[in-house]
Amino acid sequence: MSAPLRLILFDVDGTLADSQSAIASAMTGAFDGVGLPVPAHQQILSIVGLSLPLAMAELAPEADHATQAALVEGYKQAYMSERLAAGAGHSPLFVGARETLAALHAVPEYLLGVATGKSQRGLDALIAAHGLDCFVTRQVADHHPSKPHPSMVLTALAETGVEPAHAVMIGDTSFDIDMGRAAGVVTIAVDWGYHPAAELGADYIISSFAELAPLLGQIWKA
Repeated sequence: MSAPLRLILFDVDGTLADSQSAIASAMTGAFDGVGLPVPAHQQILSIVGLSLPLAMAELAPEADHATQAALVEGYKQAYMSERLAAGAGHSPLFVGARETLAALHAVPEYLLGVATGKSQRGLDALIAAHGLDCFVTRQVADHHPSKPHPSMVLTALAETGVEPAHAVMIGDTSFDIDMGRAAGVVTIAVDWGYHPAAELGADYIISSFAELAPLLGQIWKA
């Protein structure tokens, strides 16, 4: 009897890719563009994972709707321009990410996916830049309510036919972990991301990608 399929969902920014410099730079461009003070770096990192409209509402709560919309568009334009100029160096992968993805992808019953606050265009560009063709389900901000709503995870489960008990959500922010919990899947926090891992309430915490495969084996041991 073959093993049941397992779904391994990854957040992107702060989990697979170290994009904080790119995000901070684009945010600076967006706020400069509307003449507002640029938020502090830690404040910017605190909203990574939210869809852009919610992120701007958090960062500029006193701004009117039109200004927040201008911030969203300004961010998109700045991020895209910098990505086109920098290529793969725009959002480098964390150490061990590529090797771990390849090793997990080689396991027949493992299906890999992403659930990200990035846009479809942004995710596609990052995947192309790094040659990551291992994801069978790709959930992005364009098609879902913002994290921590469970829509991304639930849709990934539906697309792959995997039961929640056979899935994990791996991320670095409270939005990722709360989303996974709301969808009824096991949650794994990484401690190299943008929110303090110990404060996220995840089922498990890892400190390097090398710990992930053994942990999954432990979670899903026969």
